[in-house]
Amino acid sequence: MPRSHVPLPPSGADLELAMLMEEIYQQYSYDFRDYTGASQKRRVQHAMRDMGCATITALRAKVQHEPAAFSRLLQFLTIPVTEMFRDPLYYAALREHVLPVLSTYPSLKVWVAGCSTGEEVFSLAILLKEEGLLERTIIYATDINPASLDKARKGVFPLDAMRGYTANYQAAGGKRAFSDYYTAAYNAARIDRSLCDNVTFADHSLATDSVFAETHLISCRNVLIYFKKALQERAFGLFRESLCHRGFLGLGSKETLDFSILRPRFEDVARRERIYRKLS
Repeated sequence: MPRSHVPLPPSGADLELAMLMEEIYQQYSYDFRDYTGASQKRRVQHAMRDMGCATITALRAKVQHEPAAFSRLLQFLTIPVTEMFRDPLYYAALREHVLPVLSTYPSLKVWVAGCSTGEEVFSLAILLKEEGLLERTIIYATDINPASLDKARKGVFPLDAMRGYTANYQAAGGKRAFSDYYTAAYNAARIDRSLCDNVTFADHSLATDSVFAETHLISCRNVLIYFKKALQERAFGLFRESLCHRGFLGLGSKETLDFSILRPRFEDVARRERIYRKLS
């Protein structure tokens, strides 16, 4: 084998990181072992600075003996990077290509996998409401971070974020004034609670948990980019198993089914916007 193709042995820091993730899995049943190393390393470094740990080994000892320290670390390992109607063309494509098909069903189930703090959930709820489908839709919003789920349930966001969210909504083909969907007070915006009437927020891990419902649409955006190949395949398998016959799957702009073993089981609906449809 040419020298340039010989894999480098793991560094001491890589081994420490792997031991930390194994400790988390064994003690707390959160499985980050197949998350991509570069992103995970950055997040752990941020946690070390915040928690006053000079080494990953010191952080591992702290997590091992202090459950509160793990809860704090979890916020770094699952840092949410999201906004309402993020990548507006994705939502415009859902409105054009997916919702007209879903409107033919008497009732619908939608799964937002990795819902973070809820921005995507409320975006989809608004979309469904404007197309007359929300009242007959159950939305399952899942994440592994309890703090993120709690924030999602509250539906309260910084008021200064609304300008950007409004621009996204308009670019996504919004049919009303975005301000119709929230109430502003004390520098915060509370999302219209009626959008949550049919939303179930729940803890679910794509790394360890199984399918819990048959769904017509799964939206999992900007989650799989943090997974290694094996974990991506596991997630795709869960999605395929969960989707009903000819159900739809939406991914993030930097994610794709193209290199998955399950690619032949899906067809493109909107290739650029990463929306697929189950073939069988």
